[in-house]
Amino acid sequence: MEKSKVYFTKSLTPDSVVKMYKKLGIELKGKVAVKVHSGEAGNQNYLKPPFMKPMIEYVNGTVVECNTAYDGERNTTEKHKKLMEDHEWSKYFDVDIMDEKEDIVLDIPNGKVINKNYVGKNLLNYDSMLVLSHFKGHPMGGYGGALKQLSIGVASSKGKRYIHCAGMEGGSYDDMFHTDQIKFLEAMADAASSITEHFGNNIAYINVMCNMSVDCDCCSTAKDPCMNDIGILASLDPVAIDQACIDLVTNSDDPGKDQLLERINSRHGIHTIEAAYDLKIGNREYELIEVE
Repeated sequence: MEKSKVYFTKSLTPDSVVKMYKKLGIELKGKVAVKVHSGEAGNQNYLKPPFMKPMIEYVNGTVVECNTAYDGERNTTEKHKKLMEDHEWSKYFDVDIMDEKEDIVLDIPNGKVINKNYVGKNLLNYDSMLVLSHFKGHPMGGYGGALKQLSIGVASSKGKRYIHCAGMEGGSYDDMFHTDQIKFLEAMADAASSITEHFGNNIAYINVMCNMSVDCDCCSTAKDPCMNDIGILASLDPVAIDQACIDLVTNSDDPGKDQLLERINSRHGIHTIEAAYDLKIGNREYELIEVE
């Protein structure tokens, strides 16, 4: 398999996000869904709307999110919309909570753990997707990047629970946090594959490596960043872009990387990438192309 191209810049500005997108040479078609992380109430590390504004406006995108499957300010559409207002997403962009009304099922015929993915019905309203991810740690997945955005991020509230429970129908809140870890990570890869299959070539990925805490933006009380900012990456391959982020952390001389790597490795986070590669979502071999 030919190496995937991953573009990288150390410049962390809103205009640099657009510049990196342009390097991909893709024009996302039709109505564009822009998947972001809205940030749980109280979280200090999530990427703020003004930083994303030039990029989202460039593709004339609609910010999309789905409700969570755990307590907080995003587990119902009413609360989630209020949070999107409080965090100013609605101030700058059209916002769509895709599972506001109902779910649809995407089939995963070759899934390792799950054979279907529950997503918000509004996904059908979009012709293409831009996945804007904040790369950081995660309490359960080890890390959060493009693959997590494709899986847990795009899944409906029901779908999130289904993935967390590794395909157990009607799994309880407690079941979500006591699933076999490897099966959970493989279920995430399965779910991600259904989204890449759905959009085909009409999808692109940008990972922003800043504010890198061991905790995710889904944590209302998150630890402060443990290492210095690294930059922005862009690719048409979600496996390659996440692998490149892991490698940039690993090869960094920042002593704070030990905390982030401990979080990633203790949760076997790399296995999501391994499973996604096995599913042929993308390639772990990549060419890192630095952009001034």
